[in-house]
Amino acid sequence: MHSYLARQPILNKDKVTVGYELLFRDGPNNCFPDVEDELATNRLLIDNFFTSGSSQVTAGKKAFVNFPESSLLQRTPLLFPKQSFVIEILESCTPSDALLDAIMELHQKGYTLALDDFVPSENWLRFLPFIHIIKFDIRAIPIGRTHFFIQKHKKNNIKFLAEKVETYAEFIEARNAGFDFFQGFFFSKPEMVQSRSLTPSALTTMQLYQEICLPQVNFNKVEQIIATDVSLSYKLLRHVNTITSSKSQPISSFKQALVYLGEEKLRRFISFVAASHALAEKPQSLYNLSLQRANFCERLSLLTTPKIVSNQAFLTGLFSLLDSLLDQSIEELIEQLPLSAEIQAALVNKTGPLGIMLKLVIAYDQADWGKVSLYSKELGIDETNVADVYVESLKWSAIIEKSSATK
Repeated sequence: MHSYLARQPILNKDKVTVGYELLFRDGPNNCFPDVEDELATNRLLIDNFFTSGSSQVTAGKKAFVNFPESSLLQRTPLLFPKQSFVIEILESCTPSDALLDAIMELHQKGYTLALDDFVPSENWLRFLPFIHIIKFDIRAIPIGRTHFFIQKHKKNNIKFLAEKVETYAEFIEARNAGFDFFQGFFFSKPEMVQSRSLTPSALTTMQLYQEICLPQVNFNKVEQIIATDVSLSYKLLRHVNTITSSKSQPISSFKQALVYLGEEKLRRFISFVAASHALAEKPQSLYNLSLQRANFCERLSLLTTPKIVSNQAFLTGLFSLLDSLLDQSIEELIEQLPLSAEIQAALVNKTGPLGIMLKLVIAYDQADWGKVSLYSKELGIDETNVADVYVESLKWSAIIEKSSATK
C-alpha cells in the first residue's frame, strides 16, 4: 500500500518547533488503490507514526493529525497513544450532539484536542471547555478580529495557533494578539532576506561549504578552518565519537576524525554540524528541513531516468534554503561556492533536472500533489515511490534532529 505524507512545523513564540502537522489525506486518489480513506489513514498512522508510542518522522514531537468526522464518531484516536499526537477536528465537522459526546470522551481520556480552521459561532461554544488548542487561518480571519476572541477565552486555558503566517510582520502581530503557536510559510523562509556581512561563525560555515563542494576535499584545509573555531571543533569531535560504533580509543583530534570519516562521510559530516553551530539564532526546523531536503533529493536521484548524480542532488537540497539561513540572496551566496553550473541553475532558476527535482521536493513540502505528479513524470519517477522515499528522508532527518538535540 502506498500513501502520501507531508509535514509542516509548528513553532512557539520563541520559534522553537513544538510539533508537526502531518498532511497525508490530500494525496491523489490512486495512491490508495482499492482502500477506503479511513482504512488508509489508520494504516498510515500505525505504520509510520505511533509504533511503540512514538513518531519516527516527528523526532518525538507532537504530531497534529486531521481526523474526519466519521473517525471521531468511531473513536478512532483511541487506538493510538494519547501522548503522541494532537487530534485536529476539521472545520467540515458538524457540531452535533454525537460529535460532542465523542469529544468529551476523548478529553476525559487525556487526549489533546484542537479545532482546525476555526470560525467562531454559537454552535461550537459548548465544545470549548473540552478543547486545548484553537487554530485560526489568518488568511481567512484577520488577526485583528481574532484578538477579542483570544482575550475572552484565554481564561479557559485554551492555546491559540495562527495558521498561514507568511511574513515576519504577521508573526509579530499574531504574537502580540495573544497567539501561542505559529505555522506557515514564514518559518520556511523566515523574515526577509537581508544583505549583510557574515558573522565569524557563519563565515566559517561558508568556508567549510566551499571545501566540501570541491571535487576532491583538501583535508588539511578543512582542519585549518575547523581549528579557528574551538566550539565548532569540540562539537564535531563529540559528534563523530557519537556515531562511531568502535569501542577502541576515542577520537581525540580532528585529524583522526578525518581519517575515520573519509571524503564522502566528511561532506555529510560538515553539512550536519557546521550550519547548526553557526546558525543558532535561526529556527531549528529550518536547518532540519535543509538536511531532510538534501537526503530526499539524494534518494530521488537514484530513481530518475536518466540518473542524476547523487552528490549533486544532495548539495542542491542542502543549499535550497541557504539564503534564509544566512540572510543573503542565493545569487550572492552562489558566487562564494564552487558549485557546478547544473546546481547553480537549480538553486537560482530551478531549471534543469536538478531544478525540477527541487521543485518536486518543494511541492511535497507544501502537499501540492498535482505538482508532485507533474514533476515526477518529468523526472521519469514512479509517483507511488516518491511517498516512500519522502518518509525515509523524514526518518533519517528525525534521527539527526534527535542527535543534535542531545548535544
